[in-house]
Amino acid sequence: MKLSFHEKNGVVILEPRGKIMGGPDATVLHDKLHDLIAEKKLKVVIDLSEVDWMNSTGLGILISGLTTLRNNQGDLKLASVTEKIQSLLTITKLVTVFEAYDSVDEAITSFGAAARA
Repeated sequence: MKLSFHEKNGVVILEPRGKIMGGPDATVLHDKLHDLIAEKKLKVVIDLSEVDWMNSTGLGILISGLTTLRNNQGDLKLASVTEKIQSLLTITKLVTVFEAYDSVDEAITSFGAAARA
């Protein structure tokens, strides 16, 4: 898995590519989430459009990131979820835990909407 990131409107967009299967690759995503929290960057979108597959370890990293961000008054949202990942979220019932959006821009906009609500 490769990981790139950028910031837009105060929201950090993480862009993993490949498979999120655990091991050293997945540690990169886990560590990046914790680095962002340490930097007080608490609005995070993970763009899953280039993720081919994810196993239980990958899901665990997402759950851990979501929990840690929320415990620090932040949030993590998913964007561009592929059909394979969507079915995995549905089977594991995590579709009810994560906010998922069709595009990164929609996910970014949702942070502003939540602040106004």
